[in-house]
Amino acid sequence: MAEGALPPAEARDRLRLIRSAHVGPAVFRQLLGRYGTAARAIEALPDLMRRGGHAQAPMICSPAAAEDEIAAVEALGAHLLHLDLPGYPSALAEIAGAPPVLTVNGRPELMETPSIAIVGARNASAAGIRFTRQLAADLGAQGYAVVSGLARGIDTAAHMAALPTGTIAAMAGGIDVVYPPENQGLYEHIAEEGLLLCEMPLGTKPQARHFPRRNRLISGLSLGVVVVEAAMRSGSLITAHNALEQGREVFAVPGSPLDPPCRGTNNLIRQGAVLTEGAEDIVHNLPDWPRRPAIKPIPPRPMTPHPDDADDAARLAVTEKLGPTPVDVDELIRQTGLTPEIVLTILLELELAGRLDRHAGNKVSMA
Repeated sequence: MAEGALPPAEARDRLRLIRSAHVGPAVFRQLLGRYGTAARAIEALPDLMRRGGHAQAPMICSPAAAEDEIAAVEALGAHLLHLDLPGYPSALAEIAGAPPVLTVNGRPELMETPSIAIVGARNASAAGIRFTRQLAADLGAQGYAVVSGLARGIDTAAHMAALPTGTIAAMAGGIDVVYPPENQGLYEHIAEEGLLLCEMPLGTKPQARHFPRRNRLISGLSLGVVVVEAAMRSGSLITAHNALEQGREVFAVPGSPLDPPCRGTNNLIRQGAVLTEGAEDIVHNLPDWPRRPAIKPIPPRPMTPHPDDADDAARLAVTEKLGPTPVDVDELIRQTGLTPEIVLTILLELELAGRLDRHAGNKVSMA
């Protein structure tokens, strides 16, 4: 076993845990921190879900399903990366809600190359495509990898121009599912010359709910996000918003106020994004990332579980304070008068039961 590698059984069980129903990145970290190992966390899932109000049998990924996924990933020439182990991209590890397990295929060294994301309209103009190609090529010539989402339009132009110098495609579905299908050739080139990366299981076809999750990977991998042509309700603006939350720089290419695809980028500039007319505008406004020490997440601490530290009265006190409007967790603790440990346990139970939604800013609401 390589230095820093997980024992095979723990690697399998961590994959089982994140592939189980209602276990997202935040819940995964809570469970691993509370129970110490993925195996112990999986053993606790049925009771936690039951106490949260989940009446049906819990959908827990089986050992066989996890082993099949590991074998299939290896057969593709890809591999899995775990959040708190060497090889995981350090920039992505810094963000809240970093995926516990990534599937990657291609040149892993690109994950530690200083990177810039370029995103924008799928139905981009000819001028937008031309500008994107020049920008990506110029950034590559200065030593930056270019990150994007393998979509039509701006994403495709950015990847193609950056292939000779390094590009990373964050995918919304499984590592083996090409979307859109017309990018099959580009996908194959990136697998050989760049890097493909995703957090979804093999065979997952992208759906609308997957793209916001993909967008946070694009911004999380990067020092900054450049938006080229984006309407006011564009998904590219979600990526820009993620970048701000993650402490990344946001850059926007200006356009005509008469052109609807430029209204989103012009509005970003109005809100403080760096007006961008070329690579120098980006490079001069970036943090000194290549010389700063990488921030590594603290591995979970084994803790003795306390399955009975929340009684029915405490659960009722918490659920009575919850509704469809997001509430700050700290405010919930103050209003209930319960200890933080008890409140967090109850929220964990509710989330595993599918009854709780988490929101930005440490807020929660009933699903």
